Amino acid sequence: MKKLIICAICVICGFVTADAQKFALIDMDYILRNIPAYERANEQLEQVSRRWQAEVDALYTEAQTMYRTYQNEVVFLSAEQKQQRQDAIMEKERQAAELKRQYFGPEGELFKKRQSLMNPIQEEIYNAVRDVAELRGYQLVLDRASDTGIIFGSPRVDISNEVLQKLGYSN
Repeated sequence: MKKLIICAICVICGFVTADAQKFALIDMDYILRNIPAYERANEQLEQVSRRWQAEVDALYTEAQTMYRTYQNEVVFLSAEQKQQRQDAIMEKERQAAELKRQYFGPEGELFKKRQSLMNPIQEEIYNAVRDVAELRGYQLVLDRASDTGIIFGSPRVDISNEVLQKLGYSN
C-alpha cells in the first residue's frame, strides 16, 4: 500500500512538473534582423541623428572659431569689447548645448522619433509572440538576446522562426 501511495505521489508530481515547464525562448535580435521595417527604421534614425549632430557640431565649430579669433585679437580689444566677445562665445556654446539637449536628451527629438518608428514594430512582435505562446500553450517566453542570464537554451524551445512566420517573414 505504501508503495502504491508513493508511486501515485511521484506520478502526480511528474505531471505537475511537466505542466509547469511550458516555456519558450525567442531571440529578439534575430527576429529584428529579419524584419525589413526595423532595418529601414534604423537607417532613418541614423540619417536623422547624423543630420542633427552636424547641426550641433556646426554651432560648436562656430563657437571655437569665435574663441580663436578672440584669442588672436584680445590684445587689441577694449574691456567692453572683450566682454562682448566673451558673452557672444558663451551664448554660442549655450545654443549648441541646448540644441544637443533638444535633439539627443532623454526626452529629445531622437527619443521621440525612435519611439514613433519602433513602437509599431515592437507591438507587432509582441502580438505575434503572444499569439504563438497562446497557440502552443506557453506560460513564459524569455528573450535569449537580453541580459537575463540564460546560459543555454535548446533550439527545440526557440520559437523565433514561428514568430517571424506569424509576422509574415519566412526564414
